[in-house]
Amino acid sequence: LRRTLRLRNRALASRSSAAVRSEIGITSGVKGFTATMLQCRAVWQKLAPLSRASSTLGRTGSKRRGTLLQRWKLPLNQQMNRQMASGVEPHGSGAIYLVLIGLTSIGAGAYVYSVIKEDKQRYKQRITQMRSISSGERKPEELSAKDASELPEQVSVKATAEKSETEIESPTVEPVSARPDIPSHVPYLLIGGGTASFAAARSIRARDPGARVLIVTEEPDLPYMRPPLSKELWFSDESSVTETLKFKQWNGKERSIYFQPPSFYVSPQELSSVENGGVAVLTRKKVVNIDVRGNKVRLDNDVEITYDKCLIATGGIPRNVPALERAGEEVQKRTTLFRKIEDFKSLETISRNVKSIVIIGGGFLGSELACALGRRAQNTELEVIQIFPEKGNMGKILPEYLSNWTTEKVRKEGVNVMPNTLVKSAKYINDKVVLLLKHGQTIKTDHVIAAVGLEPCVELAKSARLELDSDLGGFRVNAELQARSNIWVAGDAACFYDLKLGRRRVEHHDHAVVSGRLAGENMTGASKPYWHQSMFWSDLGPDVGYEAIGIVDSSLPTVGVFAKGTAKDTPRAVTEITGTGIRSESETETVASSVNVPADATAVAHPPAGGDDYGKGVIFYLRDQVVVGIILWNVFNRMPIARKVIKDGEEHDDLNEIAKLFNIHDD
Repeated sequence: LRRTLRLRNRALASRSSAAVRSEIGITSGVKGFTATMLQCRAVWQKLAPLSRASSTLGRTGSKRRGTLLQRWKLPLNQQMNRQMASGVEPHGSGAIYLVLIGLTSIGAGAYVYSVIKEDKQRYKQRITQMRSISSGERKPEELSAKDASELPEQVSVKATAEKSETEIESPTVEPVSARPDIPSHVPYLLIGGGTASFAAARSIRARDPGARVLIVTEEPDLPYMRPPLSKELWFSDESSVTETLKFKQWNGKERSIYFQPPSFYVSPQELSSVENGGVAVLTRKKVVNIDVRGNKVRLDNDVEITYDKCLIATGGIPRNVPALERAGEEVQKRTTLFRKIEDFKSLETISRNVKSIVIIGGGFLGSELACALGRRAQNTELEVIQIFPEKGNMGKILPEYLSNWTTEKVRKEGVNVMPNTLVKSAKYINDKVVLLLKHGQTIKTDHVIAAVGLEPCVELAKSARLELDSDLGGFRVNAELQARSNIWVAGDAACFYDLKLGRRRVEHHDHAVVSGRLAGENMTGASKPYWHQSMFWSDLGPDVGYEAIGIVDSSLPTVGVFAKGTAKDTPRAVTEITGTGIRSESETETVASSVNVPADATAVAHPPAGGDDYGKGVIFYLRDQVVVGIILWNVFNRMPIARKVIKDGEEHDDLNEIAKLFNIHDD
């Protein structure tokens, strides 16, 4: 019995030692490959059911048949000794788990080896990519043979971490120096660098923030406002105004004529690669051909650009006087066709160095320049003469009585106004330009300014096979400003269909803003018609100004209502209120939905008597008893009301009621 007990204890000790060793081995193995075993979880989940099935089968068989020793019917003491000496649990379930752990460890080791190998290969590839990028950004003469051979070893893990994901994964990105100066393709191509193009670009970017827009312009300047060239810039006291192109408005605030500073734009070279797109301006280039079917244009340097959508906003070319066109080269040298920044700079210098200037034209531009130069002439010996064929200043727009009053206003500014005058011929004699007038008179002057309107620039119509309007000129477009598939036209060059007033062509700043904005929206899929009535304005100095909307033609019947003006009824005053002299910028597409007429409001429409002082008033232009145009004479901040009157398009038997809407007698 004692011998049996000793053998039993020895067997138990042997079994415990083996179990401890087994547990220690398992624990160390698990700690070493914990991460690997987690990654092989899927394999374990597939093998676990098999293990459980085997264990269950073993237990079931043992219950059913007994162990092998029992089936041999050995004595009990021998069965116990042999089972205890085996060092494992009966039925063999521990061995199965050990086998599974071993297989898992082997699989995990193989997986770790493959991952490490792939990481090593990926690291080598990244080092090679970094080397190629560094070599592309450096000049060939700066990269010696030694640098090239030692570069892979010199690149550290820190340098690799500092490289952005874009640089590492985009080895084909070209350095800036290797990119073409002009992109070969742009989603949005805008031809012309004026107000309409800039308004379209801003509208496109508002609806498509990631859009890439390219503006192509013949001028050397970025997009700018033209109105100050004939208005505020001439009233600046700064001698450097021709360099800075900044002016003080009537309220004293300084402003630049450029819409945006250079930092707003991206370079054409970077347009295709810059993140989130942008607007680029390609200056000193002219589009000479449009292939509508191929969606591409050709520049004057034979470079071709393909596009998805194209806008033609080429504006207009200043007309010349036939008599000056027939004159010799010397006369041409002393003639200014006023339109661009360089024209302002040239004329500003000329006006300080000559004794006489003749302005041909009595419209907006001619009258504005006459007032500006006349005011300068009051403090110098400069003589300013204005000649035109009409009866008075702006005679094609204002009714005769108001045109005559405006003429006297211009004369008070120091201008010698000569209405009903035509130039028959011009010659250059004894350092003077001699103008022969219709009635036999002659005028000798040092310089001539031709301000007789614009001719729409339609040179691209032939190559693009676009339709032109034979009556009004310009590209003929529909109400959505579309000329052909993927081609739109805006600004001075567009002859569009007005839903209220019929086919029109307008040459004013606010129309360029409105039509450019609409074209940009339609280029991005808006499909909106032109319904907004743009306005235009003109200032004859800081004290007289007017705003107009619709069709204002002096040949139409007109009805005027006037009142005595006050100090608040001047361009200077409205600039102080709005903060800008570019009054169309304060305009929106809002139309007055309702207007309130005070019960005691009075307005009497009567033919003005001679000698009346037209301080402020409203002039209605009628067609078949329907108001088609309105001029607000020194009346400001009433344009939404005027726009609503025209939009309604109703017949009016008594304009006294309509005049009450503008409250011109409130003060």
